[in-house]
Parts: sequence; structure tokens; C-alpha cells
Amino acid sequence: MIQAIVFLPLIGFLIAGLFGRRIGARPSELVTTTLLVIAAGLSWMVFFDVALGHGHASAPVLANWFTSGKLSVDWALRVDTLTAVMLVVVNSVSALVHLYSIGYMHEDPHRPRFFAYLSLFTFAMLTLVTADNLVQMFFGWEGVGLASYLLIGFWYQKPSANAAAIKAFVVNRVGDFGFALGIFLVFQLTQSVGFEQVFAAVPGIAGQKIHVFGADFDALTLATFLLFTGAMGKSAQFLLHTWLPDAMEGPTPVSALIHAATMVTAGVFMVARLSPIFEYAPDTLAFVTLIGGVTAFFAATIGLVQNDIKRVIAYSTCSQLGYMFVAEGVGAYSVGVFHLYTHAFFKALLFLGAGSVIHAMHHEQDMRNMGGLWNKIPVTFAMMTIGTLALTGFPYTAGYFSKDQIIEAAYAASAHHGVAFFAFLSTVIAAGLTSFYSWRLVFMTFFGKAKEAHGDAHAPAAHAAAHGHDAHAHDDHAHDDHAKDDHAHGDHGHHAPHESPIVMLIPLIVLSVGALGAGLVFAGFFSGHAYEEFWKGAIYTGQENHILHAMHEIPEWISFVPTVMMALGFLVALYVYQLAPGTAQKIAGAFPRLYRFLLNKWYFDELYDAIFVRPAFALGRLLWKGGDGRIIDGLGPDGIAARVVDGARLAVRLQTGYVYHYAFAMLIGVAAFVTWFVAGGLR
Repeated sequence: MIQAIVFLPLIGFLIAGLFGRRIGARPSELVTTTLLVIAAGLSWMVFFDVALGHGHASAPVLANWFTSGKLSVDWALRVDTLTAVMLVVVNSVSALVHLYSIGYMHEDPHRPRFFAYLSLFTFAMLTLVTADNLVQMFFGWEGVGLASYLLIGFWYQKPSANAAAIKAFVVNRVGDFGFALGIFLVFQLTQSVGFEQVFAAVPGIAGQKIHVFGADFDALTLATFLLFTGAMGKSAQFLLHTWLPDAMEGPTPVSALIHAATMVTAGVFMVARLSPIFEYAPDTLAFVTLIGGVTAFFAATIGLVQNDIKRVIAYSTCSQLGYMFVAEGVGAYSVGVFHLYTHAFFKALLFLGAGSVIHAMHHEQDMRNMGGLWNKIPVTFAMMTIGTLALTGFPYTAGYFSKDQIIEAAYAASAHHGVAFFAFLSTVIAAGLTSFYSWRLVFMTFFGKAKEAHGDAHAPAAHAAAHGHDAHAHDDHAHDDHAKDDHAHGDHGHHAPHESPIVMLIPLIVLSVGALGAGLVFAGFFSGHAYEEFWKGAIYTGQENHILHAMHEIPEWISFVPTVMMALGFLVALYVYQLAPGTAQKIAGAFPRLYRFLLNKWYFDELYDAIFVRPAFALGRLLWKGGDGRIIDGLGPDGIAARVVDGARLAVRLQTGYVYHYAFAMLIGVAAFVTWFVAGGLR
């Protein structure tokens, strides 16, 4: 069964990728979607058997991948509760995205290629989550990076899409380099890359030192730090986050797949899978907590002022990933995975709901050009509202259980670690900010004065002034024509907003069920009374890790803090955007520098451009023009060729065509010959 789950998406990729043009777009859609639906159904069967039933963990070996000296790598599919959870998340969301894309991409002429890329992405992620060793995990890790590059740059005719794809690829290479070094170090320390062998060897090397760059470091701390660097890149954490919002250049279904269930959650999964190693590296866990807390707050502040509906949700994803790493940093790995599980439902719901709004508005993405849509697209409005409730942590929705547990875990750990208290404060503040920008999205999109899609050229500036936005301070990807064509299909005219087709609404309805009930149903299993029976040792917590027990001993008022922050965020958004619309303008006018600072995303793109991009281009230009052009080519082939040309030019000057010139040259030659002969004879 596990082989079918993993390889059915690969079969779909091969069929649509190799034969898509021959069989046509509709068969390609149906084949890939059907195979994903089958894989999703089988994933739920594995989940009920292994996680909720009495099934045992297994790792069937398919083949020996390669053997080189002491390094032997098998291709094996590891199946335990952690794998089962990820299989459900990845295949369920991917199947719904495939179904949704049938309606969303129906005008695109390159649908076979798109569906082939979606299936390849899913296969790569499945390879990652079923890996039984670090090398196989790295294969899937790089596979999702490649597929994300292809999907983000799917509309390669658009320069902005190409730039975003390259940016995602390059930024992830930074983290992946650290991940690769971490794998090398783990192999050096344990002489293995298989999870079971590595986990068994870790206690014996705890406290061991390694000499690097003239200093001694704790070996496991250094190894886990390098491994986490990979997670920072893939999960878009602070400092390596810049690729995530630009990934919105891809089609909206891609955004849902990347930001909800696959690529960005790979880092969270990796830390949970390698928890037996991280448990012996407390300094690294403190760093994980710090980065998670900073990211949760940092991304939430940027989300406050974004105007692109997809970018607001993208920064929300970045913030929620910070929550997950806070949980794992304080040792509550299962809580982090629980939030990963619930987040997949409501974040995919929000992204696909945003796609439905964009479809209704004829590919408009700027929220300043929206409004009054609640009665024009009522199903989409209801689904987006459910997703917003779950994201903000409304009582008894999915986010309420998982997000609150993270905040409680951070507070419980703060008794022993100052970093955990910082993370607690960051996540609490981020909860209020999340509620504000989430309801800001709802109010700007669905309420207020209705605006026609593709309105007049002055609409954004006028609406920006009405809502306290500076039209000229919009980010680099602003919709200069005010009608960014998410489908690249041209202008569809000034039609009234309309509800999406049923094939796009079905995934929204299914995801809304998970956004409402996933937390209530599974809270007891992931981190409650049924914890041991559910995980069956798939997540290691260590003998000294009592965080889940400590969470039950915190003051009762702590559990109400996230709900209070959620309510405050809602009330502030309601006042600013509904009850007193001019308030936003006053706030932006009172703090113009802060507003621009947030709108320009803390100027990280400009900072990285100055520190890395421009010097890299300057160095490349120097090596190209100076090194390759002037030195290598100048002294090498170009220089030799130039001297040959110079010699030929001199020789040509001797070929005058006059007989007396040739006769004179012959006389000079005879005279020289005679002189040489005479001089030689005298000797």
C-alpha cells in the first residue's frame, strides 16, 4: 500500500508530462487528479491503521540505492505515525488542489505541464516524508525545491515569475548547503545515515567535541544547527524568508500547495523526525525557539499592511511556521506537528478561497480594488470566514487547539529558559496581530463599498487614501495596471463578480470541515490523553523532557490569553475598517516611517540586494570582463588570433602585384644567399 501511495503521483507526472500533448489537457487533468485521490484515500487507511489502530511501524526496503565504502544507502519507505500524519496532510491537500485546479486553470493552454508539475511536487514530498535515512530525505528535500522552482515560474513569459522562481531556488540553496553539511557531520560522527542507527548512536556521542576553524564545538550542537539551517530555508524562517512572499507569482493553487502542506512544512517535519538528535542539543533547541518566536512576530507585523490578498496569507504562513518551531524548540514536538496538521486545512482553505476571490474579480489581487463581495460570492465568503476563524484561534476551531497549546508550551518552558519566555511574548503578540490582519482581509474584501473589477486607473490611489495606504509606497510587485492577470490570459472585461464553479467550491467545503473539526477530534491524540498510544514512539521526547506534563500545571489564565488577543485583534480591525474607516489613514499618517518600514518588509530585500546581490554581480562582472575577457581570452585564444591577424596583415602588404617589387625581393634573397655562402666558405 505504501508503495502505491508514493508512486501513484509519479505515474501521474510521467503520463501528463510525457504524453500530455498527445492525450490532451482534460485526460491529463483527470488522470493526475484520480491518482491523487486514490493516494489520498490510501493515506487515510494507513493513518487509521498505524496511528489510530494497532498497526506497527515498518520500513520495507525497496532496493539498495548505492554503497560506497562504509556508506550504504537503501531506498526504504518508513511508515510510522509521523509518516501517516504527513501522508494524510500532503495527499489530501494535493488531491484537493488538483481538483480545484481543473476549474481555476481551465483557460490555460499548458494544463498538462501544470498538472505534471503538481504531481511531481507531491511525489517529491512523499519521498521526503517516507525517507528512512538522511540521504533519501535529502533527495526528496531537493526534489520539492526543484518542483517549486518549476511551479513558481510556471508562467515563464512573466519576468517577475522567473525572478521569483530563481529567488526561491537560490535562497533555498543557502539553507540546503547547511543541511548537506549537517548530514556529512552526522555520518562522520555515527558512521551511518539510517535513522535507527543514528538515533541509537547519538547517546554515546553526547558531549563529544569537534575541532573546526581553530575552535572546539559540541558535535551534536553543530550538527543539529547545520540541519536546522536547512529547515530555516525550506520553512522560510527569519533571515531566509525572503523567497516566500515572492512565490505568490505562481498560480494560486501552487500557493496553496507550497504554503499549506508541502514545501514549507518540510523543515518542521525534519526537526520532528530528528528529535532524538535535537534532544541532545539544548543550545540548538534554544536557537530554534528564538528563530520561531522572531519569525512569528516579524511576519505578522508585515502582514498588517500588505495589500495583495495572497501576500497577506503568505506572511500568515510564515508567522504560523514560527509558531511550529517555537513548539519544537521547547521540546513539544507533537504540538508543533499538531499545528502543522491543523494549519494545512485552514491555510489551504484560505489560499484556495483567495483564488476563488481572484477568479470572481477577474484576476484582481489588490484588496484595495475589492469590497462588497459577501453577497456576490456567498459560498466563498462563508469558506473564507471559516478559514479566518480557524487561523485566528476562535474557540473550538482547529487553530484554537493547536495554537493555544504552543503558547501554553512556551509559557511552561519559560520557567527554565529565558528564550522560551521571549517566544511566549512573541506568539501572544503575534496572535493579536494575526487576528487583526486576517479580519482586515475579510473586511476589505467582502465588506464596504463594492468596486468593479478592472476599475478606472485612479481607483487604487483613491482607495489607498481612503484606507490610509500610500499608493506610491506599494512593494516591488505592485499591480501597476491594477489588474494583475493571475492567469496570464488577458483582460476579461468589466464583468460583475461571480461565484466560482462547483469544481472549485468542493475543495473549499471539504477543507472547511477540517478547519472546523480537526482540532477538536485529534487534540487528545496529538498531545493529550492518548499521546503514547497515538505516536507509538515516532516522536522522541527524552527522559528529561516533561513539557507536555508541565503544560497542565501552568496558571489557568494563560489558556485564555490567546482568545483574548484574538478578540482584541478582531475588535480593532472592526473599528478601523468598518466603524471608523478614516482611522487607518490617521494611523498611517501619524507613523509614516513605521508604515513604510512594514510595507517594505523591513527592507530585507533591499538589504540583501546591497550586501549579497550587487557585490555578487560586481564580482561576476569583474571575473567576466577582467578575468575571462582580458586575461584568459586576451592572452589566450583571442590574443593568439590577434597576433596571427597582425602577421597576416604585414604579409599582405608584401603582396603588391608589381613585378619589379618581386624581382627586387628575389635579388635581396640571392644577395643574402651568396653572402651566407661566401661567409661560410671563408671559415
